[in-house]
Amino acid sequence: MATKSDIEWTEVTWNPLTGCNKISPGCKHCYAERMAKRLKAMGQHNYRNGFKLTLHPHTLGYPLHWKTPRIIFVNSMSDLFHKDVPDDFIEDVFSVMNEASWHRFQVLTKRADRLSKINKKLKWSKNIWMGVSVESKEYVGRIDDLRKTDAAVKFLSLEPLLGPLPKLNLKGIDWVIVGGESGPGARPIDPAWVRDIRDQCKKAKVAFFFKQWGGVWKKRTGRVLDGRTWDQMPK
Repeated sequence: MATKSDIEWTEVTWNPLTGCNKISPGCKHCYAERMAKRLKAMGQHNYRNGFKLTLHPHTLGYPLHWKTPRIIFVNSMSDLFHKDVPDDFIEDVFSVMNEASWHRFQVLTKRADRLSKINKKLKWSKNIWMGVSVESKEYVGRIDDLRKTDAAVKFLSLEPLLGPLPKLNLKGIDWVIVGGESGPGARPIDPAWVRDIRDQCKKAKVAFFFKQWGGVWKKRTGRVLDGRTWDQMPK
């Protein structure tokens, strides 16, 4: 069923697949991998394979039974556009999101190249928000792939932010989330990187959301930037 989420920019999570593999530096301390191992140890059936990619067709219809509108983060424990997820399964997920028009679905991927390739096979209802993760300047090309899609709302998750991202091309982007890494081994974030991205968003009139400073104890560091929280969302 739906899992209430502590992620600041969503309400619940829906995982029609679980498991993944690391493809870039932002994956190094993957929270989903740690959580999957814990859930397997607890005997959770959906995590019987640990963090190995596993499809869960029995969960596809869940959002259709949630009658109260929700903001739903799709695949917090995997990546819908992983190379081993069949095209038809991705299409099935999109079919549910299209039908459940009363919800807002937030989909996030690091595999932006596959996203752009499969884009025309997908139906993009306005309640589907599509995002890509960009952790450093080496991966800004993912933004160009996102721009090629027919998603009504396009967003960036710059988390964990591992370096500066000057002169971002925010054309066609509706929302930018920034966050530092948290948990064991968390790599530091420089406030100057965050302020620069915020200022770029202001100039481009793009909604800016600062999620967290992160660190080993993220509740202690909080999410206040220059005396306030930044919780902007696309209109």
